[in-house]
Amino acid sequence: MSVIITHRLPSGATLLIEPISGVRSAAVNWRVPAGAATDPADRQGQATMLSELIFRGAGGLDSRSHSDALDRLGVQRAADPLAHHIQIEATMLGSRLDDAAGLIASLVCGPTLDDAEVAPVRSLCLQSLQGLEDDPQHLAMLRLREQHLPPPLDRHGYGDAGVLESITGAELREAWKHRFVPPGSIIAAAGAVDADRWIQTLERELAGWQGAAPSPLSFGDPRRGSRHIEQDTSQVHIGLAYDAPPESDPNAMLERAATAVLSGSSSGRLFTEVRQKRSLCYSVGASYRSGREGGWVALYAGTTPERAQETLDVCGQEIERLREGVTAEEFERAIVGMKSHLIMHGESTPARAAALANDQFRLGRPRSLADVAAEIDALTRSDLNAYLADRGFGPFTVVSIGPTPLEAPVASAEAGAA
Repeated sequence: MSVIITHRLPSGATLLIEPISGVRSAAVNWRVPAGAATDPADRQGQATMLSELIFRGAGGLDSRSHSDALDRLGVQRAADPLAHHIQIEATMLGSRLDDAAGLIASLVCGPTLDDAEVAPVRSLCLQSLQGLEDDPQHLAMLRLREQHLPPPLDRHGYGDAGVLESITGAELREAWKHRFVPPGSIIAAAGAVDADRWIQTLERELAGWQGAAPSPLSFGDPRRGSRHIEQDTSQVHIGLAYDAPPESDPNAMLERAATAVLSGSSSGRLFTEVRQKRSLCYSVGASYRSGREGGWVALYAGTTPERAQETLDVCGQEIERLREGVTAEEFERAIVGMKSHLIMHGESTPARAAALANDQFRLGRPRSLADVAAEIDALTRSDLNAYLADRGFGPFTVVSIGPTPLEAPVASAEAGAA
């Protein structure tokens, strides 16, 4: 059984380490409190730009030299703006972890943020934003997020075109100074990691890292309702969302099981009823997205204009039908699927590092694979059916992209149910 070490660095950052026997790789998931939700309301795009700009020179090395140094160590790396954090991921052989520590740390503590690199980074970010129009499925789900979640959690992380076009190096350096700070930062490592040596290495590399804790986020009211984006196309892209428990809620694992029954596999209700039996769509699925402040379930369906309204209606009916309970076969299939997913992710060191960081942020503590497996094993069909019988799903939030607006299905909460 693996043991997870939690250590508070002198700077105030939280360090999580899960040594895993039998693997040769090590993965680092480093999160700083600088995500898209922390951008000023009128400057959405700072996190987007910083996620790319930090790789354009750091630790006294120019962009090419820093990149070459990481390549020589075989470090695979990426950075992404999440809602609360900018996430930096790095994966390498465990034997190279200590050598790579300074280079990885410099991305957080000492990026150059050179004015000369702002224009090419701006161009890349604008291309990514403009490219969303060529991916209507992805666009529909981003618009669903904007419609369903409260500001600033509704932000998608691609930034605003006007901000991206006007942003300056000075503005980005100021944002980095105030948001790439130890308080609220999480550094998770999993795999072939010597915990004691890794702690000593990071304490040395981060000796001068400091900064004040960022201000807590304040939340606005979500838009909700329906939104239609008119496009004269032969396809319709539908997004539907409803509220769900946060990760810290005792019912979170029950919600995960319910979503697995709804959409956990090709035997899930959505695939069976909407696609297989009625041939209404070419793609359908739902996922439970649990956060710290709240959770939601996001459903996507891709279909044709002629079948769009019926597709949406049947999806709503299948969500509502969960309140009638699940069969023993459905429950068993959901549990097997959840445990299979857990085991497969446990074999990936980047996935384990990300899971540690997620748990620390959402729950205030990391969970081992055994901890999560025990939570799954503790589920019973009677508990799940009792939970579903009392669960209201509405009102639904609906986003559609296609030629004609759709009418949102009526959910149980709107019909006066619990």
